Amino acid sequence: MNAAPLGKPVRMRVGVPAVLAFGSNLGDRAGTIQAAVDALREEAGVDVRAVSRLYETPALKPDGIDVEAPAYLNAVALVRTLLEPLALLDAVNRVEDRLGRVREEHWGDRTIDIDIVDYDGIVSDDDPRIVLPHPRAHERAFVLVPWLDVDPDARLAGFGPVADLAARATDPVRVWEARS
Repeated sequence: MNAAPLGKPVRMRVGVPAVLAFGSNLGDRAGTIQAAVDALREEAGVDVRAVSRLYETPALKPDGIDVEAPAYLNAVALVRTLLEPLALLDAVNRVEDRLGRVREEHWGDRTIDIDIVDYDGIVSDDDPRIVLPHPRAHERAFVLVPWLDVDPDARLAGFGPVADLAARATDPVRVWEARS
């Protein structure tokens, strides 16, 4: 039992840590990412603890950078969740749907994409709906660099320190500054 002096609140840590990555390259990119974070704060069982700065990156397609596609804004959030991985996936998919996500083209342009990058350090590919950690996170600077903003000592299960992975990633990433 947790004890605290009278008059002091007791704060219990509940849930497990997870890392979520956000990307948007259509519409009001920054506004959509902020709306997604806000919507996740309203989801039962999800506690958003930290959100990175926004980073701008070119669109990546299976064969490399697509210079014709609009650039992405990306961010990472650290959360604690009471939800199991598939329930967390359902929650992020609900948020994507509310924000106009259309799933017509794999790796296509999108208003919002929310990926579960890490869930409590679990390594699993038991369910085709979710692979943990996210299968390409270890090579994507647009995930790794924002993650370092909110957790400089982060480790990606099965791959090691995020700082080392970010140093090896080759996709260009820069801090985004809103234009007036």
